[in-house]
Amino acid sequence: MSFFDDEDKEPTTVRPAHTQQQQRPQPRRPQNAGGRVGGSESIDHHSMMVRRRIAAAVGVVLLIVIVLLVNGCLKRGKQQALESYNRSVNQIAQASESQVARPLFTTLSGAAGKSALDVEVQVDQLRRQAQELAEHAKGLSVPSEMTAAQRNLLLALDMRVEGLAKAASLVREALGGQAQQASTKIAGAMEIFLTSDVIYSQRVAPLIQQTLTAGGVSGQTTASSRFLPNLGWTAPATVQSRITGSATAGTGPVAPGTHGHSLTGVSVGTNTLAPSPTLNHVTGGANPTFTAMVENAGSNPETNVKVDVSVTTEGKTLTAQRLINKTEPGSTTNVDIPVNGVTLGAASRVTVNIEAVPGETDLENNKGTYLVIFGK
Repeated sequence: MSFFDDEDKEPTTVRPAHTQQQQRPQPRRPQNAGGRVGGSESIDHHSMMVRRRIAAAVGVVLLIVIVLLVNGCLKRGKQQALESYNRSVNQIAQASESQVARPLFTTLSGAAGKSALDVEVQVDQLRRQAQELAEHAKGLSVPSEMTAAQRNLLLALDMRVEGLAKAASLVREALGGQAQQASTKIAGAMEIFLTSDVIYSQRVAPLIQQTLTAGGVSGQTTASSRFLPNLGWTAPATVQSRITGSATAGTGPVAPGTHGHSLTGVSVGTNTLAPSPTLNHVTGGANPTFTAMVENAGSNPETNVKVDVSVTTEGKTLTAQRLINKTEPGSTTNVDIPVNGVTLGAASRVTVNIEAVPGETDLENNKGTYLVIFGK
């Protein structure tokens, strides 16, 4: 029966709504051209790393440039300090020679016939000026590299002050009744001046030039400073003669007849030097011995004859002297005078001079000048 047939049919199954939603296809995530996920994030990270590396490289370059600029500024500042010190020393050295030394010896040479007190006051004023120069030198700004040069500079200037103090205290005696004794002491003061010249020429100027060269400074010269004009001032007889105007040095009247010497020649080893302007080439090293041929051109025997040698090269002057005990009229005496430390390979000016003796008036033949290049 159809009634029962309807009851035997399977009932229709109704699916829940949420089941149908779970079966819907999920949307696909977008892919880049290469099929990789998140491509834009990868590109941004790479760009950031590149920018960081560029920034780091720029920073390193800037750091190097800054270091180079700082080092350059420091180096130039040090060079300027060396140049400034050299200029200051030049001013002091030139003032010591022109404002103190020259007026001093002009005063002493013209002291005869003047008031002893006036001469003493003038010399003492020069001493004060020398003291001011020494104090000025002590106040210089000294680069550490110039310490040795500064120490020797102060020593040389202090010695000049010492020599002036001694000379000032003895001038009145020299112009009074104790001329011979005072002249001997003044000659000792002149030895102090000579020592100061040696210190300056052999230590101060060379040390400054060495330091300038080591610091990369070129084209700078260091002024010379010679306080003692000639070695004749170290002889008591010459001192008395020049200060008092007496040619006898307190030993009595000059003997009748002519007096004086002539320099007839100078040699170094087997090399006879030709006078300037001829350029002589001499081998034998930096410590040559000069042989001076001294002829007594007068009619009287002479005693205690001094012969001076100076060698000047590149602003440096070396000096030496020897004493001839006695010369006879018409005879020639050879005297050997060694000089140590001459500059090799550079043109040097050599001066040989025979100091005047009492009663000598013609000094034209007493001196010889030679141009020499010394070699090994």
